[in-house]
Amino acid sequence: MTVRPRASNKITRRSATKLLGGALLSNLVASASALAQTPAAAARQAPVLPAGAPTAPAAPVPYHRLLSDEDLAFLDDMEHAACLFFFEQADPATGQVLDRATNKTSTGELDRHFASSIAATGFGLTALCIADRRGYFKTDDLKSRVIATLDFHLNKMPSEHGFFYHFNDVKTGQPLINVEVSSIDTSILLCGILTCRTHFNDPHITDLATQIYNRVEWPWMLNGGKTFSMGWRPDTGFISTRWDHYSELMMLYLLAIGSRTHPVSPETWSAWTRPPVTFGPFSYISGRDPLFIHQFSHAWFDFADKRDAYANYFTNSITATRAHKAFCLGLKRGYTDDYWGVSASDWEHGYTAWGGPPLMGPVDGSVVPCAAAGSLPFLPIDCIRVLRALRADFGKDAWGRYGFCDAFHPDLKWYDPDVLGIDLGISVLMAENLRTAFVWDTFMKNPEPVAAMKACGFHSRGQR
Repeated sequence: MTVRPRASNKITRRSATKLLGGALLSNLVASASALAQTPAAAARQAPVLPAGAPTAPAAPVPYHRLLSDEDLAFLDDMEHAACLFFFEQADPATGQVLDRATNKTSTGELDRHFASSIAATGFGLTALCIADRRGYFKTDDLKSRVIATLDFHLNKMPSEHGFFYHFNDVKTGQPLINVEVSSIDTSILLCGILTCRTHFNDPHITDLATQIYNRVEWPWMLNGGKTFSMGWRPDTGFISTRWDHYSELMMLYLLAIGSRTHPVSPETWSAWTRPPVTFGPFSYISGRDPLFIHQFSHAWFDFADKRDAYANYFTNSITATRAHKAFCLGLKRGYTDDYWGVSASDWEHGYTAWGGPPLMGPVDGSVVPCAAAGSLPFLPIDCIRVLRALRADFGKDAWGRYGFCDAFHPDLKWYDPDVLGIDLGISVLMAENLRTAFVWDTFMKNPEPVAAMKACGFHSRGQR
């Protein structure tokens, strides 16, 4: 009998969020759908200027034309380093990506950590597509890795009704002790799988990817309710907390609604609440959660120039990023235009879900690079500025083989020794989306996401 390795005692991103988030905000109110929205086409093409800046250009300017040669070189360095992590810090036989790894290394060998994350693996599969597009590695090597990953997850990886365990042994695939079967992390994995299906356009990859997606029994995870459970454990059954308010949950619902084999009703799209938040001049939809919730679903699903009955979620993320920057600068804890951004991450004393607004967790002046990197398409001028400044000012200690370390606090002389797969993942995907919209364009070639968004009432500007 295989002995399951014991899980790390580090708290997970979502459980930390639930612990620190407190009571959820009230149900959807009518004013949420009336939030001011900028036309999404302009939001994706026109520069988002800092407050007080001169008026915007008369005509939309594609984002990549706003970037200097130095900006592009920086983004390429960041993407290349992250793609290196996803290729090196995955077991070649299973394709599973480590949850975390040491950043200050020169060997490139698989790290001493043994816990893989299916979310990191989902980001990693997408990163392999980016690596192929950018020519970072040989296409044959990348395709071989993708096939090995999909075959292992289809035929050897433990699962329940098509859903995967959150953390697993990187070499065996056996779930760690007390780890849940995760609805959202399975969704992140599937987003990576579907990106590979359309990018590589290989019959074997297409077949494996389609089988993995089609076997997921989405109604099972509803557990008789109208919203999805956060997960299931063999010993205790379904987790009582549900995906019931706006967060990174959009990918979960759209993948389930778009399923061709085990779909859920499009009515579930209206079952979760969209609580309105106001912070200073900023009004937007958000739960009491860190910034990453406004980024993760947007890494794959293209919400630009689209809205449903409630909101334009792309412009909502622009506003959330603006509010977060203003929140950081207003704390008077060392944050400036060249030093800001906090999202769920490591800190000096472990792992925590922190950020705001409103204030969550022990925000102490640390900076988390993936906060700005994950919002690159939403606030490109501000995010490029802070990321380049962080590398210029602190790169000696904060930058390693795989790019930025997960978090750091220069005044305390603390620099995280590790990188986290999901934080590198959101960074590389959004950097590429800013530069070329590659991940959006590739993922949205899958018919299921397109059909799901149509079923949920999404329409472009001028359409009804």
